[in-house]
Amino acid sequence: MTADAMLELEQISAAYGPFRALFDVNLAVPANSAVALVGPNGAGKTTVARVCSGLLAPTSGTVRLDGQDVTGLPAYELARRGVAHANEGRSVFASLTVEENLTLTFRQAFGRSGVAAALDRAYELFSRLRERRQQFAGSLSGGEQRMLALARVVVLEPAVLIADELSLGLAPTVAQEVYRVLDKVRAAGTSVVIVEQHLDRALAFADRAIVLDTGEVVWEGPSAELDSDQAAAFLAGPTATAG
Repeated sequence: MTADAMLELEQISAAYGPFRALFDVNLAVPANSAVALVGPNGAGKTTVARVCSGLLAPTSGTVRLDGQDVTGLPAYELARRGVAHANEGRSVFASLTVEENLTLTFRQAFGRSGVAAALDRAYELFSRLRERRQQFAGSLSGGEQRMLALARVVVLEPAVLIADELSLGLAPTVAQEVYRVLDKVRAAGTSVVIVEQHLDRALAFADRAIVLDTGEVVWEGPSAELDSDQAAAFLAGPTATAG
């Protein structure tokens, strides 16, 4: 057990039916820090993220949140305890406006009296959403939909944010804005686990990095110590079929 870990996985194995996807994975995320999960497609990164947020129960091992054993708890219970999962893709209601999307989430989290302040925070983080607040979410660009999905999560100020491929398919300027918000979220006290294929961006953001391949940890350490040649070699390696 790691004393200062906000989130910790110890000897985690996981499977999809008969297909084993993770093999004795260890992960420790200290408070107010960021850890990058990197590796080739199918290496197990998203599976680790799903275990972290309770979307997938491990077959063995222990999950701890702020020192408490939460192994096997469902995603909704971990969410109540402060774990947020920003999934890959654009989780928005296309037929509702930007502000209606945000209001639905914030009213449930903060009650009617807290919605206005939460909206102000969302628009402070993402000024582009303020400009488009009366626009239907389905008519936003892909990058704007990603911002909206992220705003619905980060304004809740989770203890831990699992961010899965947030910059995938985004224009460089939009990805830069997303990472700017992640910096603010971490500075405010949220620990971040980021799954990312853009290595330079992830390593520049994170304090530590974990490289996965075929469901196993093949490298772990300070992100500054993982140079581009090492990273390229890891990404070129063999991969598992489940990830």
